[in-house]
Amino acid sequence: MLTVNAYVATAATEPLAPTTVERREVGPHDVLIEIKYCGICHSDISHARSEWGEQVYPIVPGHEIAGIVTDVGSEVGRFAVGDRVGVGCLVESCRECESCLKGEEQYCLKGNTLTYGGIDKDGTITQGGYSTHVVVTEDFVVRIPGGIDLDEAAPLLCAGITTYSPLRRWGAGPGKQVAVIGLGGLGHLAVKLAHAMGAEVTVLSQSLKKMDDGLRLGADHYHATSDPATFEQLAGTFDLIVNTVSAKLDLDAYLGLLAVNGALVNVGAPAEPLSLNVFSLIMRGRSYAGSLIGGIRDTQEMLDFCAEHGIGSEIEVIPAGKINEAYDSVLASDVRYRFVIDTSTLA
Repeated sequence: MLTVNAYVATAATEPLAPTTVERREVGPHDVLIEIKYCGICHSDISHARSEWGEQVYPIVPGHEIAGIVTDVGSEVGRFAVGDRVGVGCLVESCRECESCLKGEEQYCLKGNTLTYGGIDKDGTITQGGYSTHVVVTEDFVVRIPGGIDLDEAAPLLCAGITTYSPLRRWGAGPGKQVAVIGLGGLGHLAVKLAHAMGAEVTVLSQSLKKMDDGLRLGADHYHATSDPATFEQLAGTFDLIVNTVSAKLDLDAYLGLLAVNGALVNVGAPAEPLSLNVFSLIMRGRSYAGSLIGGIRDTQEMLDFCAEHGIGSEIEVIPAGKINEAYDSVLASDVRYRFVIDTSTLA
């Protein structure tokens, strides 16, 4: 077993603290990764604080992992020592069900294994990327192409694939009107990706305070949802709306912004239930859907797309000692646009 430094949540109401955790020995199909950077996702906070149900502690959060391969198992064929690699939200699945065979491990019908807080095949609780090293089976490791710095690549492993997946599935591209609700950790990447795909992109944000950023990142238009005139002006406009926020919204108002046969897709995950009037859907053939990260194949496709188009995350790199402070800033929406932990500061 390998003992490594980490930052851990010990209870829902306690701040994260430094500790050590054990990683399994490198098996025949495993890759040992020296983690260089790990992004801070809102999901980390929700898990650490048991907002999505009671968790088993201790928890080492982190599923936006970028690093370097330092050892490989005897039967690993896809990676070698020195490779630049990443790990996202999943580290295992059944590999046998219909979803897995289609490359959609995120929808594994038998239950996938999350990078942290999941039950691994040996019965242990998985621990995430707020640490110096991790051991992962090679099939759940992706290659980070040259041209993307590792720190800017880290948030792509969750925020990037979370927004890329619905944009691809619902056909964002030339001639399409795409709106992004929220310009945060998810939203800023949705804007960059939709722009690179060739869509006409609109940001729908509560205020105009991030307008300059939105336009710089690739948005063609920027509107404040706090202004009722926005919903009148943009009624029936969009082919696709990607909702990246985790707040409770007036879904009927946003559905009214869709064109005929348009789709509103949730990738943000509010803790409380949402409701809508079904006539908001059926009178214009509109759809309301959800999307969860992406499979390993699509994650690699997303990284290659980002490298081709020069897309990286907008980040603020922090030392491990500022993780708790960063959590408070994320909850206050005071980050532009993703905190990334320099894991060398865990040593």
